[in-house]
Amino acid sequence: MSKQVLTERLSTILVEPHIKEKSMLLMGNRQVAFKVRVDATKPEVKAAVELMLDKKVDSVNILNVKGKSKRFGQYIGKRKNWKKAYVTLSEGQEVDFLGLE
Repeated sequence: MSKQVLTERLSTILVEPHIKEKSMLLMGNRQVAFKVRVDATKPEVKAAVELMLDKKVDSVNILNVKGKSKRFGQYIGKRKNWKKAYVTLSEGQEVDFLGLE
């Protein structure tokens, strides 16, 4: 795989930061939560964070989130399944998505 194709793939791995109450508490422990592509792997997420954010990564934990069943009138639908990654940054590394400080 060429370096350009690899860089393009890594730039699409991180969909968005997952900013919820739990993820805000984890930021104090140098952990950041991201919504990632469904076909993303741990090494790809690690490489994407190091490429896009210029931060050193210690570890990556990934979990699959099942889509909820929702009712639309008399019809029952289902939201998409998605994947969440918890990234632990190295000592001294920090990311601030909200720009509070």
